[in-house]
Amino acid sequence: MVSSFVGRKIELALLRKRLERIATTGAGTAVAIRGRRQVGKSRLVQEFCDRVAAPYLFFTATKGASPVEAVEEFLTNLRESSVSRDGELVPSGSSGSWPDAFRALAAVLPDQPSIVVIDEVPWLTEQDDLFDGALQTAWDRLLAKRPVLLLLLGSDLHMMERLTAYDRPFYGRADNLTLGPLNPAETGEALGLAPADAIDAHLASGGLPGILRAWPHATPALQFLEQECADPASPLFSVPESSLLAEFPAPDQARRVLEAVGNGERTHANIAATAGSREGALPSGSLSPLLRRLVEEKHVLAMEEPVSTRPGKPALYRIADSNLRLYLAVLRSAQDQVRRGRPEAAFRVVERRWATWRGRAVEPLVRQSLELAAADGALPWSQVEAVGGWWNRQFDPEVDLVGTDRSPVAQQIFFVGSTKWLLSPFDRHDLTDLTRAAPQIPGFSSHSSGLVVASLSGITTDVDKGLVDLIWGPDQLIDAWR
Repeated sequence: MVSSFVGRKIELALLRKRLERIATTGAGTAVAIRGRRQVGKSRLVQEFCDRVAAPYLFFTATKGASPVEAVEEFLTNLRESSVSRDGELVPSGSSGSWPDAFRALAAVLPDQPSIVVIDEVPWLTEQDDLFDGALQTAWDRLLAKRPVLLLLLGSDLHMMERLTAYDRPFYGRADNLTLGPLNPAETGEALGLAPADAIDAHLASGGLPGILRAWPHATPALQFLEQECADPASPLFSVPESSLLAEFPAPDQARRVLEAVGNGERTHANIAATAGSREGALPSGSLSPLLRRLVEEKHVLAMEEPVSTRPGKPALYRIADSNLRLYLAVLRSAQDQVRRGRPEAAFRVVERRWATWRGRAVEPLVRQSLELAAADGALPWSQVEAVGGWWNRQFDPEVDLVGTDRSPVAQQIFFVGSTKWLLSPFDRHDLTDLTRAAPQIPGFSSHSSGLVVASLSGITTDVDKGLVDLIWGPDQLIDAWR
C-alpha cells in the first residue's frame, strides 16, 4: 500500500517558489489551497513543511467549535509550534477574539521565513462572521510585511472561492491553488501497477490518497475491491460516504438530483423525472439552478455539451469524481451486503457491474489524455485544443471522441473516434459503426478529419489500419500524464 509521499511535484515547487520569494523580499505571501475531501491538501502541506524545514504552525479548525474554543486551540497550537520565539508571550486564556489571536501570532513570528497553516478555513467562517475581516486586517497591518507564508486550506470549494472573491475582505491578497486528485500516472506509480491496471485503480479510487493509502502494492482493482468487500469500514466505502454526507447532509432536492445522476440519468429531462416526487417531475425552474449550483459551485457534477461546428443539444451530466460515481452506481449496493456480513454477495454486485461502469467512466480520462498529448505535440493534429463527444437528440449515433480547435462550437474538426474499454478488442464491426456515424457530425470531413480508436485491448487483425489514424491504448493514456 502507499506508504510514502507520491506525486505533487508541481504543487511542491509552487509552494517552494513562494517561500524562496519571501526569503528574498522579506514580505509575506498568502496562498488559498482548495480541493475536495481526501484529496490530500493537509498531507501536501505537511510534506512541504517537513521538506523545507522552516519554522511552522499547523492549525486545524474543528467543525462546530465555538469561536472561543477555536481561538483557544489556535493559541495552544501557536504556543507549542516552532514559529513561536517565546511561548510565554502567547496568552494562555481565550477571549474568542481572532484579532487578538492574530496579534499574538505576529508578536512571536521569527525574523526568518516561516509558515502558518490554517486548515478547514470554511469552518472558521461558519463559526464567526467576523473571521474574514479579522484575517484581512491582520494580514494588512501585521503579517504581510513579515517573512511568513500563510496557507489557507479548505474542502468546501465554493466557500474557498468566496474567501478571495472580489466582494470579500481577503480579495486580492492570496494566490489560489486548486488541488486535484492524483493523476492516473501518479496512481500507477504509487501502487506499482502497469498502465491498464493503473487506469482501473484510478477510476476506482478517484486518485484520492485517502483510498490509495489502504491499497496493497501491485494489487489490481478488482482484487482490491474483492478484499475490501470483507471490510465494512473500508475507506473505499467510507471516503465517498463521508464526502456525500459532508456536502449533502439533508435529503433535499440537491441530494435527489445527485442521486439521479449517480444512478445513470444524464439528461435534464431524465434527471427531472427521477429526482421528482409523487406530484411529478422536478420543475425546470427548480432543476436548472440546482444543476448549475452542483456544477459551478459544488463542482460535484460535470456538464458536457456535444462538440461540433454547430451548437447542439442536449447537455449531459455526470458525477465529476469517479470514486463517488462508482459509489453511487455500484459500491453503495455492495456496501449494504457488506454490512449484512455477506462479502461474497457484495463482490458479485461489483463484479457484475464493473465492466459496464468502467466502459463509460473511462471516457473523460481518454478525452483528457488526448488533450494533454495534443498540447505536448504528440498527436498528428497539432491544432487540437479540445476533445469532447457528439450526440444528437436521439443519441443515435453517439460518438465518443471529437477533437477540435475549441469547444463546444468549433471551427474545425480534426478527428473523431470511438472508445472501447473492454476485454474484447476493437473489431471491424466497431469500425463500421464509427465510419457510419462520423459523417453525421456537423463539420466532419472525410478528407481532412482523421479517425481515432481508443481501446483497452487493441484492435483485431480484420480492422483496416489504413483507415485508422491513431490507436490509443492504456500505455498512451498513462504517458500523456507523465
